[in-house]
Amino acid sequence: MPIKNRFAELLPEITGWRHHLHENPELLYAVHETAAFVSARLREFGVDEVVEGVGQTGVVGIIRGRGVSGRAIGLRADMDALPIAEATGLPFASKIPGKMHACGHDGHTAMLLGAAKYLAETRNFDGTVVLIFQPAEEGGAGAKAMIDDGLFTRFPVDEVYGIHNAPGVPVGTFVTRPGPLQASSDEFDVIVRGKGGHAAEPHRAIDTTLVAAHILIALHSIVSRNVDPLKRVVLTVGTFATDSAASNIIPDEARMEGTVRTLDPEYRAIAEARIRQVAENTAAAFGAVAEVIWHPGYPVTVNDPDGAARAADAARAVGRGVIDDADPIMPSEDFSYMLERVPGAYVFLGNGDTPMCHHPKYTFDDEAIPYGCSFFAELVERRLPTA
Repeated sequence: MPIKNRFAELLPEITGWRHHLHENPELLYAVHETAAFVSARLREFGVDEVVEGVGQTGVVGIIRGRGVSGRAIGLRADMDALPIAEATGLPFASKIPGKMHACGHDGHTAMLLGAAKYLAETRNFDGTVVLIFQPAEEGGAGAKAMIDDGLFTRFPVDEVYGIHNAPGVPVGTFVTRPGPLQASSDEFDVIVRGKGGHAAEPHRAIDTTLVAAHILIALHSIVSRNVDPLKRVVLTVGTFATDSAASNIIPDEARMEGTVRTLDPEYRAIAEARIRQVAENTAAAFGAVAEVIWHPGYPVTVNDPDGAARAADAARAVGRGVIDDADPIMPSEDFSYMLERVPGAYVFLGNGDTPMCHHPKYTFDDEAIPYGCSFFAELVERRLPTA
């Protein structure tokens, strides 16, 4: 079955929304104009309730269908952009220097708006649709902020679903899997404190550069020697710096920053414990002191098996193809917080042959819009059937 015909008719209008959002990117929770745009469109569609300011700047729309089943389904889109200077040269490129929709959240928002218009028109479902437009996915944990602000207590749902575009996958092809789909992501700082001195007299100092280098090498043994080889854990140290101002100075302090990603929640705890042990004990062996500062990030994105199967079935009805047993990937996603609270699934939708997300030349393919809109609508009509 092809995409729903109504979305082919609506494509120019939805594309116009997407281009407007692309020209006016906003970051993290400061998505005030984006949220206002979303709220205005929802009211135009005749959505029954529009609630703003959920989780600071999130927007929730409520559409009530036919019947009295009492069931509800949540559909989520993220709204924020990235601090990247756009290099696409598109006629509707970002008007805001240093900000860009380089991850396709403008497309996600436009697709959910398109689905909202259709669902408000047809109401061919028995129950309630909760439209969730979320800020601050890009590192701000906006999903958690909305949940902490009572998202699922004020607007309870039985299931929740989200979608993300996928560069490198053909347009119209959907990708998902049951169980872990995306990794958790935690960050850490290691601060090594020793005793500075002159490079010509290292015996009078405690060389923090040398100590930190030993810690750096030892940290990479954690994955190879503390993790089951059949599990996935990625540890990366991305920065390394000292407070030295010249080549002949032994610094008092050295610092590194890194990330840990895993598909197994058990290994989040193991990684944190081992990083602390390795850093502190290695430093102690050299007479230095190491402090580890842990920054918890997004949890593992885990699809409910039934939710993944339902999402795949809906995708088959409207897409060009479905991969329902895809390998999990190591980037993280804060939709994970929603899936911790409510069963459901996250899916990817092909974005064609474009640069990867977070690239200054990334482009969302507007031909994907009808597939995403159709997926949301089909999912609602399947999960909330009328008698």
